[in-house]
Amino acid sequence: MNMKRWLALGAAVLLFALAVGVNMASALFSRDWASVMEETFAPTQGQMEYVLEEGDVRNRIALLRVEGVIQDTGAASPLFATGYNHQAFMEQLDFIREDKSVKGVVLHVDSPGGGVVESSDIHDKIVQLQEERDIPVYVSMGGLAASGGYYISAPADKIFAHQETMTGSIGVIMESINYGEFAEKHGIDFVTIKSGKYKDIMSPSREMTDEERAMLQEMLNDSYERFVDVIEEGRGMSEAEVKKWADGRIMNGRQAIESGLADETGRLEDTVEALRTDHDLGKAELFEYGYEGGFGSIFGMKMQSLVKGDLETQIVGQVLSDYNSPRMMYLYGEK
Repeated sequence: MNMKRWLALGAAVLLFALAVGVNMASALFSRDWASVMEETFAPTQGQMEYVLEEGDVRNRIALLRVEGVIQDTGAASPLFATGYNHQAFMEQLDFIREDKSVKGVVLHVDSPGGGVVESSDIHDKIVQLQEERDIPVYVSMGGLAASGGYYISAPADKIFAHQETMTGSIGVIMESINYGEFAEKHGIDFVTIKSGKYKDIMSPSREMTDEERAMLQEMLNDSYERFVDVIEEGRGMSEAEVKKWADGRIMNGRQAIESGLADETGRLEDTVEALRTDHDLGKAELFEYGYEGGFGSIFGMKMQSLVKGDLETQIVGQVLSDYNSPRMMYLYGEK
């Protein structure tokens, strides 16, 4: 083979390698890597059941957990999933409603509360479960079960509180900020074009009018009265008895029991044992829901341990961002 043929063959090989490289690069850059990551790290089979205490599979107790701010932030990324997942929790309540083997529910609440709508959704699902399945629901309060955390606890057949539990905070709050004076001082001018005079209600760039404040107060009063009604129905108390404590105050477990807002002192294990004893479920299997394990779950847990932070950090991270769109909240704690 002469030199010209060698050169031609080499050029052909080079062109072939270049074409393959270009095709591979094109495929790499055009691929939806966000979807690939989601498929790689997401649970492959949705929520699973994990047995905590073995027992009679025909008579089971479901342990549910509401931990963190009760807020629907959409489907959480499995890589950075922290705190409460509203969609997943509502799904768990639906599972129980359809599962005839579940004969009791223990709800562990460790939450400062959250959105008015989300809290109402949970409450209504629990009441529906009680009415349609006629199964007992016991609540175990953790370190914090306030405002919306109490709202979702109210319909329980029994509420157990730790002596150091912080609960109460019955009421509604809606907050925004007003930096209009600061902006004016620094020569910042906000231009607003609106279709109606109330369209920019609670705007952070101007003072609220008395008329606007009255409108919002009426909305909050309606939600407050619904909160009171929920406690009346759930706890069998009169309106006067509820409103004696429904002024936003917080209380510990002892005070909650003395005021009629909780029943007994106890931890999670005490709540489970009481449900077993009260309803002849001593041999029942105890289980809870979770996601299937795997590398994605392990990685997600590691990331969660890095980004979770303390309770204050969670509240700031999940609620402070809502300042641009103020909303009514059943929430304890400052933003």
